[in-house]
Amino acid sequence: MPDRFQQLYPWFFAVVVALSRWPGLFPPNFSVVYSLCLCGGMFFPGRWAIALPLGTLLVSDVALNLWYQFGKGYDVWDPASLLYMVGNYAGYAVLFLLGRGLKPLVPGTRWLRLPPAILGSLLGVMLFYGVTNTLSWLRDPAYAKTLAGWWTALTTGSAGWPETWKFLRNSLLSSALFSALFAVAWQADPSESPQEKGECTPPAEVDGEAEEQTA
Repeated sequence: MPDRFQQLYPWFFAVVVALSRWPGLFPPNFSVVYSLCLCGGMFFPGRWAIALPLGTLLVSDVALNLWYQFGKGYDVWDPASLLYMVGNYAGYAVLFLLGRGLKPLVPGTRWLRLPPAILGSLLGVMLFYGVTNTLSWLRDPAYAKTLAGWWTALTTGSAGWPETWKFLRNSLLSSALFSALFAVAWQADPSESPQEKGECTPPAEVDGEAEEQTA
């Protein structure tokens, strides 16, 4: 991959994430957000691992809220909506931490990155789905506060909205697809330190270098 494209690739990915969140541009919940959070933890070096996903989410959330507030007339700044947004960010944090936990298991060989990236994305989506739909069950008076009501929130959702299992299906497909594409296309920056890459210098090499310096 050319060095220039390598530098711009995370930013390109972030732009795709922001566009995927805008209503009507992609199928419902066919989003790259989950992949960005997971791959940020798995592949991005240093501060960019958290700064780029978080910055992308914050900017796009503010833009969406302004559009819903002034374009659609919804009150998106009420305490219940803000609490729901906090729950979403908790889910994003889980995805990031999952990616960070998988980072040491990601091999350097490009195609061998696919299994951990895809499996991690599927697991992350399931966790995120469980967190956010449980929050919906708790805050939405349309759901009975029973086990059956919680199951309804996880499967069919409330009346007048698309069934939640379809959102789950689209989220799983989109997350697996974009995580796989990112894993295959991403190349570690040669300027990264061994610690950022998750690599360690063998003790024997360190000792040898020390002996050469003192010789």
